[in-house]
Amino acid sequence: MSKEMLEAFTTLEKTKGIKQDVIVEAIKAALIAAYKKNYNQATNVVVEFDERKGDFKLMSEKVVVEEVHDDRLEISLKDALTINKAYELGDKIRFEVAPKNFGRIAAQTAKQVIMQHLREAERNHIIDEYSQYEDELITGTVERHDNRFVYVKIGDVEAVMPRNDQLPNENYHPQDQIRVLVTHVGSDSKGAQITVSRTAPDMVKRLFEQEVPEIFDGTVEIVSIAREAGDRTKIAVKSNDPSIDPVGTCVGQRGARVQNVVNELDGENIDVVKYEEDPSDFIANALNPAEVIAVQFGDEEDEKSALVIVPDYQLSLAIGKKGQNVRLAARLTGYKIDIRPESEVEFVDEDVEEVNEENEAALGETQGTELAAETPDEAVDLTAAEDQVQDEEADLAEVESSNTDEE
Repeated sequence: MSKEMLEAFTTLEKTKGIKQDVIVEAIKAALIAAYKKNYNQATNVVVEFDERKGDFKLMSEKVVVEEVHDDRLEISLKDALTINKAYELGDKIRFEVAPKNFGRIAAQTAKQVIMQHLREAERNHIIDEYSQYEDELITGTVERHDNRFVYVKIGDVEAVMPRNDQLPNENYHPQDQIRVLVTHVGSDSKGAQITVSRTAPDMVKRLFEQEVPEIFDGTVEIVSIAREAGDRTKIAVKSNDPSIDPVGTCVGQRGARVQNVVNELDGENIDVVKYEEDPSDFIANALNPAEVIAVQFGDEEDEKSALVIVPDYQLSLAIGKKGQNVRLAARLTGYKIDIRPESEVEFVDEDVEEVNEENEAALGETQGTELAAETPDEAVDLTAAEDQVQDEEADLAEVESSNTDEE
């Protein structure tokens, strides 16, 4: 029996990843619980394990006393001396308790404790092993599916893929090999649980990291992703090397790189756009393939809103089917985007208007200065003429006064 137990320990460690010392502690706890159930006392119980033989011994520890008040905890000096004449008052003597003497309820308790410890050990092992794969791509095998989940075998454990993490246009069959993103590693009342997804935006990011070495080494950086899984994704990229085009790098020669990602996502459309520090340029790029005339932003109280003006014939393209293009652009940029056709907006470029006003003011001042500078002689002649007219008027007044006196 001891040999079979050691073999069972080895098998559990290989199949479940539970180490032998964890199993031993579980059995010790089970024996103590069984003893407590059988004798209603467990404070004086010790479990010994022989690693070489695989034997467990349940020992009841009793104190040597002059007069016994509780035979479960104490032994008289007289009885102790019959065992060994060297015992004295206060010494502790261990007596083996045979588990076969336990009742049915005690044995059932031992079984439950062992199973509980093994489940906890298995759960902790799974969490410790697979938490390193969280937010990473991993290949699994579809085992089965029901109305709620697709069950995917990953290594020695079974992960679940909820309905909202399944691509709407994909069908999953047993033994299918699929790549999934590990989104959560945790536990519930039933034990450890690993959740995987094929709709998470980070899955697109991980796929591009595998297909584009420049993204993996950090030369090209993915700034943001907006995704409607199974239909369309927009991804904004920028280059940390001025000599490298981030969009062309991600698309690849003849679109080979981006096409590999599209194929992995079962034909999902992917738009790769260039990230710009200037929000207006970034928003214009995000609305690709639509042409943008101008981008105007709201007041300070509503900084995250933008009015985008597009040509009339580009309006439907900018909005997209059921508003998808503008919706993804808004998620990608973080701005609330309002699209208007050119014919409905009186577009005024404020910067140009200010420059024109400054030029007109400067031109008026220059013209006045030039006029004053170009006609100094004329100004002197005009003054002399005015003086002459005043003199003639004075002479005329004197003649009229003289005539009046003579009359």
